[in-house]
Amino acid sequence: MPDSLRLYELAGADPARLFSPFCWRARFALAAKGLHAETIAWRFTEKHAIAPHGAEKVPLLLHGDRAVVESWAIAEYLEDRFPGPTLFGGTPGRDLAHFVNAWSDAVVIPGVARLIIADILAVLDPADAAYFRASREARFGMPLEAVQSDRDTAVEAFRTALHPLRMMLRAKPFLCGAAPMHADAIAFGAFQWARCTSPFRLLAPDDPIDSWRLRMLDLHDGLARTVPAFQD
Repeated sequence: MPDSLRLYELAGADPARLFSPFCWRARFALAAKGLHAETIAWRFTEKHAIAPHGAEKVPLLLHGDRAVVESWAIAEYLEDRFPGPTLFGGTPGRDLAHFVNAWSDAVVIPGVARLIIADILAVLDPADAAYFRASREARFGMPLEAVQSDRDTAVEAFRTALHPLRMMLRAKPFLCGAAPMHADAIAFGAFQWARCTSPFRLLAPDDPIDSWRLRMLDLHDGLARTVPAFQD
């Protein structure tokens, strides 16, 4: 490989607590391609560190002097630039993974946020916690604690919204069949986000989605298990 790979990833006060669902998509894409990238822990209040690369958020992948921003663009770049195992299995698989990406962004991630948003404050350093509270309360229009105040009952609606995922995982161990591909990593990122930031259980223990989540934790020599987390 002529140039090194570096990945800016969102971290908590502990730089080992890498928790962004989008960054986890990028981490899994790298691992699936058999690539290693140096992790650069980044925090919400460090926008100055990535601005020179034309980025406002992470993940940000640097490959030599090339900067690639956003998890989907990173996955496509790795697939097109590097040989090795495919992330998508061809053009139709890429298009299907893109749909999973859109569905996760529109349904799964907002649903998770509604249930854990205030818990995230505890893993952030003080400056990031202040920024996170102010920016997210402006977005939700209420205190973060109020957003998740009814989560013990609201979680049932979230679980219902996941039924398409559940139906697939009742029949197959992964979304793509017998073996995982990038569509699995995309959907998994939201559950890893919750695992790293909150003790609240999103899924019932007998849910096929939870069994799949545990299988995802075992991939790539337990890559997703190596970070500090509140749950299995």
